[in-house]
Amino acid sequence: MPSIDINCDLGEGIGSDEAIMPFISSANIACGFHAGSPLLMEQTVQLARQHGVQIGAHPGYPDPQEFGRRELHLPPESVEALVLYQVAALAGIAKANGAELAHVKPHGALYNQAAKDRVVADAIARAVRRFSAELILFGLAGSELITAGMEAGLCVAAEGFPDRAYETDGSLRPRKLPGALIENPNDAAANGLRLAGEGITIRREDGEEKIRVDTLCVHGDSPGAVETAKALKAILEKNQFKITALKKY
Repeated sequence: MPSIDINCDLGEGIGSDEAIMPFISSANIACGFHAGSPLLMEQTVQLARQHGVQIGAHPGYPDPQEFGRRELHLPPESVEALVLYQVAALAGIAKANGAELAHVKPHGALYNQAAKDRVVADAIARAVRRFSAELILFGLAGSELITAGMEAGLCVAAEGFPDRAYETDGSLRPRKLPGALIENPNDAAANGLRLAGEGITIRREDGEEKIRVDTLCVHGDSPGAVETAKALKAILEKNQFKITALKKY
């Protein structure tokens, strides 16, 4: 039976974290920079533990006004330090609650920059590796962040987005463009099944390449996120996928 992880960005002070927990296997918890707070971090860790959901850090730029979706163009040493700081903070809260941190997934603009900018990707990978080589680094399938993580000696997880449209080069269609968001939960679930089974198709002049997907993300701040997660889990299980958190391999 094939397996797939379903992750969700949580602890951001929006959305329905408790309602979505039964349908996911990994939680990416905001670390207080783009959203969240120390109290919310602890509450979300506790909620994830109650549901047997794997805990990961979701570090972002210190830009709560724009929800971490504005590119800040910081020097690599600053990116490395801010990621290290946030990962360490969530790991400490997790440990105090009898849990362990398992993965790291950057947020928003930081994630998108790392997908195409190797300098940013390397800074993130160094920060994660410095904290613990046992952590799994989540990144956009086929991106520079995945390559940087592998070259840093980390276990990586290639991520797909059921509720997003893709460009032919494998990148996510910018949110400002028409059709970028797949808002119907059933359509998003069907797209997630395709990503889990077929991966992402990247078209180049010399042909096509299929990139595997290890984990599927449901955006917790999207309208209908709970319905999307529920529909995604249902269609995957109907098609004989086992929903399970990723382990280091």
